[in-house]
Amino acid sequence: MGKAISDTVVIIPAYNEAGMVGEMVRDCLAAGFSRVVVVDDGSDDETARVAAGSGATVLTHALGLGAGGATQTGIEYALGLGDVKYFATIDADRQHRAGDLVGMRVQLVKNGDDIVIGSRFMEGGEVENIPALKKALLRAAIWFSNATSGTKFTDTHNGIRIFNRRVAETIDIEESGYQFCSEILDKIARNNYVYSEHPVRVTYTEYSKAKGQSILNAVNIGFDVLGRKIIGK
Repeated sequence: MGKAISDTVVIIPAYNEAGMVGEMVRDCLAAGFSRVVVVDDGSDDETARVAAGSGATVLTHALGLGAGGATQTGIEYALGLGDVKYFATIDADRQHRAGDLVGMRVQLVKNGDDIVIGSRFMEGGEVENIPALKKALLRAAIWFSNATSGTKFTDTHNGIRIFNRRVAETIDIEESGYQFCSEILDKIARNNYVYSEHPVRVTYTEYSKAKGQSILNAVNIGFDVLGRKIIGK
């Protein structure tokens, strides 16, 4: 491992992730990130204890606020540290590689982007063991999100991303659940953030497939986003 990356905080939203969150924290530390924050979103297992024992700072919600709420809590905490320049998010279930965040950070700094989002579908990206129906729905979600937000992404519902302080101070995530991924795209367009994508590898294990949102929930999210667009919210 090279020099520790101390200007970046990695935020990991987690709900009942005791089985994997410790390894995810250790992955981030091994990749060079010295500041890892786990937001325990009302878990009723040992998520908080395991995360703290693995080297993370742990923030705890007494009641679950959803992935969006947990992410916003992590952002607000990191902003309060004062000396943080970059803010990264990654899922707790280890379907992402923490090492990809290193390349994403380099790209963000080198290009002067406001936000870089990981893509499993762009050239150089990889996705392993993805169920066929989920892949089809993700493809549809990409088209839908780009059409409604005015952005041009090859992957729109990916939990691995990194952004600068300008984004952290202004994005203000309001959606509590997984709808926040679509909300981020809307705010990228609305706030004129400079954005780009970076190829990443996503691996679906039996664990991550069991923990992930259901197909029905994904469809419901799509209808919810469409409804908000229609009423102009």
